[in-house]
Amino acid sequence: MISKYSDQKEKIKEEEIEEAAREIAKGNLVLFPTETVYGIGANALDEEAVKKIFIAKGRAQDNPLIVHVSNMQMVEDIVESIGDLERKLIQRFWPGPLTIIFQRKSKEVIPNIVTANLDTVGVRMPSNGIAKELIGKAGVPIAAPSANVSGKPSGTKVEDIITELDGKVEYILDGGLTDIGLESTVIKVEDNKINILRPGKITKEQLEEVAEEVEVDKHVLGRVEQNEIVSSPGMKYRHYAPNTKCMMIYSENEEKMINEINKVTNQMQQENKKVLVIGRKEHLDSYLAERKWNVGETLEEVAKNIFTLLRKVDKEQVDLVIIEGVGDKELGLAITNRLIRACAYNYLEV
Repeated sequence: MISKYSDQKEKIKEEEIEEAAREIAKGNLVLFPTETVYGIGANALDEEAVKKIFIAKGRAQDNPLIVHVSNMQMVEDIVESIGDLERKLIQRFWPGPLTIIFQRKSKEVIPNIVTANLDTVGVRMPSNGIAKELIGKAGVPIAAPSANVSGKPSGTKVEDIITELDGKVEYILDGGLTDIGLESTVIKVEDNKINILRPGKITKEQLEEVAEEVEVDKHVLGRVEQNEIVSSPGMKYRHYAPNTKCMMIYSENEEKMINEINKVTNQMQQENKKVLVIGRKEHLDSYLAERKWNVGETLEEVAKNIFTLLRKVDKEQVDLVIIEGVGDKELGLAITNRLIRACAYNYLEV
């Protein structure tokens, strides 16, 4: 069943959220909005319910899930302990788009399928009102990866994901377009140091205001080998990707970047191949490609728009999509992390 509203975000009726919460309690799946992207959720304490997530998404079982909570009691029920630095992070960034990796309690509390058999669990408290109310009314933490078939771009609005997930969930809460458009920042605290496993809206620069040492994991912009174990989702497998071949090109010098994109475009056109360029509005007139899409102007706009655009490119029937890079500073790190994977590491910096 789909709950829709015609007004504005978070105007879904309370009884509709209650109905969705009952489906969670029954062991069924619910598609719901968060401030980052849409999630496909199940009772995190119910092994059989969580299995349905992996089936619906076609997700590998060595890819851990994030557990969403609505209050601190839920956190304390599923983790061994909360350190001083972790409490500072919670006080500063929760509710919000930050996932913290904790030592988990036993598999009798959190099933192994949620954590990919690791002794850690990722937890976050979303700020989206619908998500918070759903978790609260369900009365259990909700395990929820992004709402998409594994490998495909994450869903930022119901219209983008309804085709691939309709019939696989019991209830859909349509909360409109999500605020951020990128999944949460995932961090782990070790030896009083923050390690960023997956970048997101909460940036390295913001985390440095809380801790003296903040490091970016080598896999954020690098490959993860098949035999490597990861403690965060979104690190290991091809992700965020359309079927059409994509390439990212970046330079700190905008003129250099534009020239390189035009060089690749020209080469493709000489071979009678079609190119689509996704770039910032201010650059579009400079590109030679016949098809050009505006991804926005600010990093926030790029983050919010990029998944929706990537979901549309396969309909264009082009041979190559060239995407402007945005660098790795502040929110750019998270965008670059997603685009590198969307382009299957076909990335050129000039």
